[in-house]
Amino acid sequence: MKFLKSSLFMVAFLLIAGSSSLAFADSYSKTISVFKQSEAVQPFFKNCYGYAVFPTVGKGGIVFVGGAFGEGQVYRQGNLAGKVSLVKLSIGFQLGGQAFSEIIFFQDKRSHDEFISGNFEFDASVSAVAITAGVQAKAGTEGGTASATAGPATGVQADTHYTKGMVVFVHAKGGLMYEAAIGGQKFSYTPL
Repeated sequence: MKFLKSSLFMVAFLLIAGSSSLAFADSYSKTISVFKQSEAVQPFFKNCYGYAVFPTVGKGGIVFVGGAFGEGQVYRQGNLAGKVSLVKLSIGFQLGGQAFSEIIFFQDKRSHDEFISGNFEFDASVSAVAITAGVQAKAGTEGGTASATAGPATGVQADTHYTKGMVVFVHAKGGLMYEAAIGGQKFSYTPL
């Protein structure tokens, strides 16, 4: 039991340190600008109903307990509509910590309304497309790896499309984490 408590404390520390210190260095407009530089993401800005952007999501795990946290904003038809928080708890082998930016595009009003309807949660089939060059191959709600990177990928196009009216992109900011865990991202929305 003592080991579990110390593990939970370490995960909480990694999440707070990762998301708090990095969140102040980022602005929403700077994060959106980074995503707009990616050729894979540009069409979604032109044709989406709205999107949610998270400048920094901190993620950490030790042994069998892990989690992630981030705060963001939701935009509807180009206008700020509300604030959103992201929480992920996971159980399974995992070790390390990482920070990344995330953007979720809504294809239409239905998918936007589903996302903001209360406590929305991605199921395990949803994964994110990494827009950065580097070691990161996949970052999904069911696990993955990430590393620091120089910026948006150039010359390589990922196969991207909406799934259930949403598509997710991530931009790795730093850290390294191994995770073979179950759990999904859960979002809580507050309108302005």
